[in-house]
Amino acid sequence: MSTQPSRIHSVPGPDDIFRKTLPNGIVLLVRSNFNSASVVISGYLAVGSQFDPPEKLGLAHYTSRGLMRGTARSSFQEIFDRLESAGASFGYGASVHTTSFGGRALAEDLPLLFSTLAESLIEPVFPADQVNRLKSQMLTSLAIRGQSTQDVAAIEFDSLLFPNHPYGRPEDGYIETINAISRNDLVNFHRDHYFPNGMTMVVVGAVHPQQVFDLTDRYFSHWQKPAPPAEPQHAAIKPLERAVVKHIVVPGKSQSDLVMGTLGPKRKAPEYLAASLGNSILGQFGLMGRIGDSVREKAGLAYYASTSLNAWKESGSWEVSAGINPDNVKRATALITSELRRFTSELVSEEELTDNQNNYIGRMPLSLESNGGVANSILNLERFDLGLDYLQRYPSLIRAVTREQVLEAARLHIDPDKLAIVSAGPDGKVK
Repeated sequence: MSTQPSRIHSVPGPDDIFRKTLPNGIVLLVRSNFNSASVVISGYLAVGSQFDPPEKLGLAHYTSRGLMRGTARSSFQEIFDRLESAGASFGYGASVHTTSFGGRALAEDLPLLFSTLAESLIEPVFPADQVNRLKSQMLTSLAIRGQSTQDVAAIEFDSLLFPNHPYGRPEDGYIETINAISRNDLVNFHRDHYFPNGMTMVVVGAVHPQQVFDLTDRYFSHWQKPAPPAEPQHAAIKPLERAVVKHIVVPGKSQSDLVMGTLGPKRKAPEYLAASLGNSILGQFGLMGRIGDSVREKAGLAYYASTSLNAWKESGSWEVSAGINPDNVKRATALITSELRRFTSELVSEEELTDNQNNYIGRMPLSLESNGGVANSILNLERFDLGLDYLQRYPSLIRAVTREQVLEAARLHIDPDKLAIVSAGPDGKVK
């Protein structure tokens, strides 16, 4: 394929997304946009919390945050000063399957982003003082998390839905597991799990594809390692066999947070778009959905109420979240369950489906207005193997979803009699 940028289209596609695979396995995707003077880089490596030892949960996350704390060539302060002086930004994060990275700068400073990425990925040294400082920051965040009824309920919900699986454990670990991690653990985890093979990178902005290909060759062609370790085997993800109800006491709180739901489709599942549209009707946008209207607006039982559909590589979750007066937890739970029964027993209306289809199609151009939005969209095309023409096909795919398919997706995943129901609040007397 030619590496000369084609005419800029409002929707990225195979005619203006240029893809290259390096000999060491790195996949690079580039889209030019000369309407902006900036450039964005976004990507991931195939390493995440699924590789964490249970007693050191949070290791992948800790390692990712330590990458820029010092390298064989530069101190943390030197890295920070270089980015700051150019008005650029760069950082890392980790999830179950991947360690992500991203940055932005003026197009003329793209080499700075590449050098920062290469140096921190290939040559981190994890200085002891920086590692200790980072641990203190992480422990503080975990202590704050432990006082959030919303976070406490969400973590317990995941553990019930995904027992003995990485999806059921927080990627940032627990206080005791972070305390168990040493600097040597970070060094060894980086050595054993950071590989070019499985790395994907997207660059979008005022740059020519060939310029990006040349920079990639310059900074990453020397990074040669044998094949990465195979992904660990996990327990099979199975639907709940019965309803599970649990309340967690968080002392000193005046509000309870409720999370209830079930397994959802993985991203590549054929029913994903139907489930996504159904979730939007049910309550993705809070008060605009059925759940918010029923539980908050009409019954006045919740401070907020919304739904979410989370779709990952192996599975997903379909959740309802609400902030509730502790006296109203049981009533709100019953009302939400009643709405789920209606959702799984009758077709959504033509108006509901059409309104949400129009919303989905209308939102897509907005998500592609920035270089960052385009980069993230292209990255997801590659991550889930959707095809470079997916964004161009998206409106027709959304329009093709029927009321019957929404109902079928709902029935496939939601059993109102077999929900995980978790509340967190001031005491154990759920009313």
